[in-house]
Amino acid sequence: MTAINWNDLIILPLAVSLGIDAFSVAMGAGTFPTTDERRRTFRLVFHFGLFQGGMAWLGWLAGRTVEPIVADFDHWIAFLLLAYVGGRMLHAARRGDTASLCDDPSRGMMLVLMSVGTSIDALAVGLSLALSGSPILWPSLTIGIVAGVMTCAGLKLGCKLGMIFGQRIQFIGGLVLLMIGVRVLISHLGG
Repeated sequence: MTAINWNDLIILPLAVSLGIDAFSVAMGAGTFPTTDERRRTFRLVFHFGLFQGGMAWLGWLAGRTVEPIVADFDHWIAFLLLAYVGGRMLHAARRGDTASLCDDPSRGMMLVLMSVGTSIDALAVGLSLALSGSPILWPSLTIGIVAGVMTCAGLKLGCKLGMIFGQRIQFIGGLVLLMIGVRVLISHLGG
């Protein structure tokens, strides 16, 4: 009989908790109308999954060396990126101008900003896995795949809400991004 590896048992719930930000941001991105839903879905699922899994891997590689430096400002980076994207969405929704976001925030620099902003916490998780002596291959794959699945679900929900509520849901999507950024900031500053 083999012993239970407790680290393996916590990976899935950990991946789901990390994927909540990806789900919420994808829901906001899904509110923007697009002519090619499949490509937008692929771009967001691929990038959010890649960044979540990749940041966990990078955090693991960084180990103890970078932890004191990153811990001081990672929450500020996540907050600023999400606040910027959320602010742009609020501004576009208020003006009734989705063209200011290229009609699709899943392209270009907006895609990169959202991917980094939603995966900063995965960096810290990878770092904690390294400090506990855990391997990283299985956890980073799990984190990336779960983030991709949750991104897809968030996009689908955001798209449906966008059809029902129209322009107003874009405003709500921007608020959600801002709230996620504030939550990240408060959780790091308060804890």
